[in-house]
Amino acid sequence: MTVSTKPTTAWAQVNEQGDLVIPRDVAMRYGLNPGAKVRLDEGTNFVRMHRPITQLTKIYIEPTVSCNLDCITCFRNGWNEPNGRMSDVSFEQIFESLKTLDPLPSVYFGGIGEPLVHNRTIEWIARLKQLGVSKVEMITNATLLDETRSRQLIDAGLDMLWVSIDGATPESYADVRLGAELPHVLQNLRRFDKMRKAGHFPKPEIGVAFVAMKRNIDQLPKVIKLGRSFRAKHFSVSNVQPASSDMLDERLYMHTLMDSAYLDGSKNVPRLSLPKMDINEITRDALFAAFTSGCNINLAGQNWGGASDVCNFVEGGTMSIAWDGYAAPCWALMHTHTSFLKEKQLTNQRHVIGNIAERSLLDLWLDPEYLAYRERLHNFGFAPCTFCGGCELAEGNQEDCFSNPSPVCGVCLWAQGVIQCP
Repeated sequence: MTVSTKPTTAWAQVNEQGDLVIPRDVAMRYGLNPGAKVRLDEGTNFVRMHRPITQLTKIYIEPTVSCNLDCITCFRNGWNEPNGRMSDVSFEQIFESLKTLDPLPSVYFGGIGEPLVHNRTIEWIARLKQLGVSKVEMITNATLLDETRSRQLIDAGLDMLWVSIDGATPESYADVRLGAELPHVLQNLRRFDKMRKAGHFPKPEIGVAFVAMKRNIDQLPKVIKLGRSFRAKHFSVSNVQPASSDMLDERLYMHTLMDSAYLDGSKNVPRLSLPKMDINEITRDALFAAFTSGCNINLAGQNWGGASDVCNFVEGGTMSIAWDGYAAPCWALMHTHTSFLKEKQLTNQRHVIGNIAERSLLDLWLDPEYLAYRERLHNFGFAPCTFCGGCELAEGNQEDCFSNPSPVCGVCLWAQGVIQCP
């Protein structure tokens, strides 16, 4: 008998009082505790429910901002912050706070630096897995992924190893990741792959993170093929966010922010609904013309405008902790840095909620001002700076023309689906 592998559909029921009753296991999984406030979005044939802003599901831990490479895509090219590494004291405070949470959030080791530069990262991964954290991830450039560290990561119970690869030839790779050699990285990854236990679902899973630019976008199909050679299961592509003016010409999103294909909110934009179809030499020119026809695109029921004005850090219930123990809402707010909106240079000021040395994770997460900030992000009532980008207020994240308190997110390219983190 053939057994279906399709997930079982969960059903909610309306009781006699007219209340929607959600199955208990689903409610627990999405933090729908008594009193939780839930945002609802209405579509043509559905109502979508977002997780409540009170549910903490993932913590980003930045072990260090130090790195053994000098990549042209790095935030560190646009700041004057000191190098530093997370102390044992800070990690212990995170660890003790995690003990009080039920369920435990997942944990991702990454930030601006290379996690394997810190000599305690692997030990911390092992301790979190022993505590019962169901998913622990780490991102690396893989240059330090020697046989010893590979064995330690596998034995520690790491669930997902993300590796940054931005070129499929030694020349294209070294053009982005200064100080690294692709053959050495591939040797490390193929050894890591072989060291995993055999089977159809080896752990840790491997993911490839690719930063797309004019100089390397032609390499993307080759990078995907390369990743398949060491059995990568996940691929994440982001646009580059220039930290310095010499990277401006590398952008692949000069018109994206005002492209009708992604503008779902305007009633004046004509709408084009497309079905799934083969993408080949017969259809590609017609599809490309349709995508650039000035219509909002709906592809097989999925609207392309759904990625606009959405903070996936908040939607995903995440919090970031920098190497110095300060908690921030997202990666981009962990450090003061420069970036660009169109041709305008921005100064994105750091925004922190507090330090893990002084407050527990739960206390930081439920801070009233932080809760109010996450609610504003759900509604995204910020000035449309990425669309307009014209006034001096768009030169930073401290204020906008809607009089929102700092930090304002109208300048954020993550919220427009242009930049993304794995």
